[in-house]
Amino acid sequence: MLILPLTTPILKDGDDLAALLAAHEKFLEGDIIVISSKAIATVQGARIDLQKIQPSPEAQEWARRSGRSPTFRQAVLDETKRLKGRVVGGSELAMLTEVSPEGLKGTLLVPNAGLDQSNVPDGFAIGWPLDPIASATLLRTRLQESTGKRLAVIVSDSCCRPRRWGVTAFALVACGLQPLTSQIGRKDLFGRPLTMTVEAVADQLATAANAVMGNADQSIPAAIIREYGVALNDFCDWVPGIEPEDDLFKGAF
Repeated sequence: MLILPLTTPILKDGDDLAALLAAHEKFLEGDIIVISSKAIATVQGARIDLQKIQPSPEAQEWARRSGRSPTFRQAVLDETKRLKGRVVGGSELAMLTEVSPEGLKGTLLVPNAGLDQSNVPDGFAIGWPLDPIASATLLRTRLQESTGKRLAVIVSDSCCRPRRWGVTAFALVACGLQPLTSQIGRKDLFGRPLTMTVEAVADQLATAANAVMGNADQSIPAAIIREYGVALNDFCDWVPGIEPEDDLFKGAF
C-alpha cells in the first residue's frame, strides 16, 4: 500500500477542489482519495465568523470553565443543535458532543461538534461540510470524469480516543467503498471463529492518510491510498455510528 500526499495552495472560498487535486497527481484505477472535511468546508465558504455570534449564558458558563472564547462556545452549541446532538461533557480542552446528523445510523461522540479554530484566520471557526455525502459524491464524480478512472473518496476529520493523548483521524463519509467489513465467522490463528470483530476499513484508511496530511501548516488537505486492494462499489453514505446502548464506553458517560 502506498500513501501519497496531495499538496495544494492555502484553500479559500470558491476554489475548485477537484481541479486542484486532479492537476497535482496522475490518478490510477482503484485509488482512494482521503480528503479533510475542513478542506471541503473551506472551499464551500462554510467558515463561521465568530464576531457575528452573540453568546448565550450557557456559552458564557462554558467559556468560564474552559477559558475558550464565549463566541466559540456558542458556535459549538449552535452546531450541536444543527447536527441534532447534545453536549454530554467536557474539559478545559473541549466540549464533548454527541451528534446524530440527518441520515447517520447511530450517533458520534466528537469534540466541539466537529468545529475547529485551526487552519482558519483569527476570529473564525470551521466545521464539517453542510452536506458531507453530497460533497463526497460530487468530488468523486468530478475526479472520475476528469481522470477516466474509477476512484473512491473518504471524507475525514481529526479525532481523539478515550484515555489516550494525541489526535488521530476517522472517516465521516465513504463514497465508493464499504466502510466496514465484518470478520464474524472467520477463523483465527487457532481455528476459533470470530464472534464480534468488524474491521473499520474507512477509519483505518483515514488514519493512515492523516499520517502524511498532518494537522498543522503542511497544506496537505488530501492523500491518495494506492494499491490497498479493496474492491470499489457504489456505497456513498455516512460511515455508520453505533447506538449508545451498544457502545463499549456507555458506562463512562
